[in-house]
Amino acid sequence: MTSMIILSASAVPDHLRGALTRWLLEVTPELYIGTVSARVRDELWESVTACAAGGTAVLAYPSNNEQGFELRTAGAQRRTPVDFDGLTLVSFTRDRKEPANRP
Repeated sequence: MTSMIILSASAVPDHLRGALTRWLLEVTPELYIGTVSARVRDELWESVTACAAGGTAVLAYPSNNEQGFELRTAGAQRRTPVDFDGLTLVSFTRDRKEPANRP
């Protein structure tokens, strides 16, 4: 069964961006949307994680859970999906360059 996926890939090699456009539509730079099977989705994600190098990527796709979707991430990011009692929440890590706000 096919389903819509959303994939954001930042600072990835051009050849990976070209490969993604074979299966997905690049609606804005670095944001891809398409309808593919679970097998194609998993193969695309394998390619992204193998080639991302210093870049980052996020994949969102439908799932049979309370929220109706799942997230996958690759690369060093400030936002990390965390499972909280069956719900996916996003945890932020503080940028070391930012000073702590203190009253």
